[in-house]
Amino acid sequence: MKILFVANRVPYPPYRGDKLKIYNIARRLSINHELFLITFAESKKELDYKIELEKIFSKVIIIYLPKWKSFFNCFLAIFTSIPLQVAYFKSKLLQQTIKHFLLNNKIDIIHTQHLRMSQFTKDIKIAKILDFPDAFSLYWKRRLENRKNNLFKIFENIEFKRLYNYEKNILKFYNLGLVCSVEDLNYIKKEHNIQNIALLKNGVDFDTFSSAAHDYSINDVIIFTGNMNYSPNIDAILYFANDIFPLILNKKNNVKFIIAGQKPVKSICKLKSQNIEVTGFVENLNEYYKKASVVISPLRFGAGTQNKVLEAMAMGIPVVCTKIGFEGLEVKNGEGVFCETNPIDFASRVIELLESELMRKKCGTQGNEIAKKNFCWDIIVKQLENYMINNL
Repeated sequence: MKILFVANRVPYPPYRGDKLKIYNIARRLSINHELFLITFAESKKELDYKIELEKIFSKVIIIYLPKWKSFFNCFLAIFTSIPLQVAYFKSKLLQQTIKHFLLNNKIDIIHTQHLRMSQFTKDIKIAKILDFPDAFSLYWKRRLENRKNNLFKIFENIEFKRLYNYEKNILKFYNLGLVCSVEDLNYIKKEHNIQNIALLKNGVDFDTFSSAAHDYSINDVIIFTGNMNYSPNIDAILYFANDIFPLILNKKNNVKFIIAGQKPVKSICKLKSQNIEVTGFVENLNEYYKKASVVISPLRFGAGTQNKVLEAMAMGIPVVCTKIGFEGLEVKNGEGVFCETNPIDFASRVIELLESELMRKKCGTQGNEIAKKNFCWDIIVKQLENYMINNL
């Protein structure tokens, strides 16, 4: 097949969720299919990644979209019904680029990544798939529920309603829509009464994240990984540092909490202390996972499945998380991941794991087995390949 990927971000280097997914999918699909990529660059530096991407894609077109133009697009959309998340990526140049590309290249199917990019492909008369990858309106609904500032709440309620309606109507233009968790799948089916929607899980690269010889004797290191300028991650870290970590320190005052991820905002950097380390960008997260006794994911809003959880499971490290993303894993509580819903129970579970090497090993081993069975990229890409063939 000749497959065109239309992505909202340059999928290299693969250090964040949306980039990780496209990069890993494309790397495997390129073995048997010819791939093409049209995408946005957030900075001029990203234009240099074209060379790396051309090792996977036959042709790569990167359109630079400066932030001032995106903010101006949002300003113009304020008094319309268009979600600002969609308006942010509006671009006549990218629309014309896709049109010109399709006039000069025969494509079998288009893979559009994210609801934001559907504006560019929805009217094209070629077989096409929209990879959400999560229920975006569910993410905004949860964000709204956790917002305490009334002014922000008014804005986010408007954006939620716009996204809800946009999400509800967009799939009629596509052969198939994809989401990454059963939780998101059920939400979209129920809320929007949509049937042309299917599951394509997030995956984990076992070449990068290996559980080989994990040291379960380490009993004093808690780790959180992720992009530290991403709102759900910021909220999760502050929630854990303020409401949960002190409860753990009361029982085990030598515990170290490592916050590993790029672009930490000021509120995160201010947490640095004797017991809290903020690393900033980490090229090889594998090395930090090896130091971990427990990985945490105390998210209070979001959707889909969390890469930090999948990576920890692949590494054989026990995870303690909140409900966000847990249902999408399709595991029982304690099978690689423990789900706790309040600070006291969350802290107690972390302490319990820190105090028992046997429990850490049992939980971590179960998680590794589940990750290999359900979240291996090779299995996921084969499923996507079948979706594409069936919708040609």
